[in-house]
Amino acid sequence: MFEIALFEPRMAPNTGNIMRLAANNGCRLHLIEPLGFDLEERKLRRAGLDYRDAANVTRHADFSAFQTVMQGRTIWALTTHGSRFYTDAAFAPGDVLLFGSETGGLSAEAHSNLPESHKLLIPMQPNNRSLNLSNAVALVSFEAWRQNGFAGAALPPDIS
Repeated sequence: MFEIALFEPRMAPNTGNIMRLAANNGCRLHLIEPLGFDLEERKLRRAGLDYRDAANVTRHADFSAFQTVMQGRTIWALTTHGSRFYTDAAFAPGDVLLFGSETGGLSAEAHSNLPESHKLLIPMQPNNRSLNLSNAVALVSFEAWRQNGFAGAALPPDIS
């Protein structure tokens, strides 16, 4: 499926929500350190509910270590500095969806290591800064999954 990567996430409840999301849409979650919380934090456990153990989570010491592991994959950065809407990208299984921290976005290093054509934007009304991180991850990861026919999803029950 897809890889969801959080660059230096700061808020445990957001990461917990994203763990739950990843368990439900089949994505793997990557956390790029430093984190703004302890993975054992109660708020993280509460937000992730019983999905925390079902989520496939990998930690990376820093952005450089993350890039080494993701070498050869297409990395799509979701950023307010994007050059086109996320719905204009053609996502393929194995692609990486990279999201910046809630307080600082992506680092200058991350921006400099990614092509402009892979920096995507979520449309918003003028004069707004950003969406909640877990909402942004949900929008983009489900669009990527939709583009790929919701591969692996449970089919709805026959209601005829």
